[in-house]
Amino acid sequence: MKTSDGPWATARRAPSAEASESPASASGGGHGVPCDLVTVPARQGLEAVDILRRGSGEAPAVGPVVLDGTCDNLGFLVPPGTAAGWDMPGSACTETAGRGLRVPAEPPLTGGAWLLPPDAGTGEVTDPAVLREALGEAARLIEAADGHR
Repeated sequence: MKTSDGPWATARRAPSAEASESPASASGGGHGVPCDLVTVPARQGLEAVDILRRGSGEAPAVGPVVLDGTCDNLGFLVPPGTAAGWDMPGSACTETAGRGLRVPAEPPLTGGAWLLPPDAGTGEVTDPAVLREALGEAARLIEAADGHR
């Protein structure tokens, strides 16, 4: 994956290799619906979470979000099959549905912690199209902020 130096470096940087590996909890346990995991750099991910939480409508636009153990990356749980068509620069999507990952009680990244824990009542994950839009908007906000320093 291509990375960039300069003002887009944070927004376009690829997630770490650890964040892009198969989630630690990819064995059958957990609850809710099966899911894949989109990982992004923490700065862009936090902006995207804010954008998604401000979204319109009564239903939350963002599902469970995990912060990795080094606080470098955020992971968004998305529907299974998302990885097959995911091509957002600066992010990675790990296909986990074939290995039985479901919305887990424990964060699916080694050493990670929930930023937004799963709602045991719904088991909903983030819509990939909505996430893609939020990540794009977050990248533009970061570029604008870095350009005014």
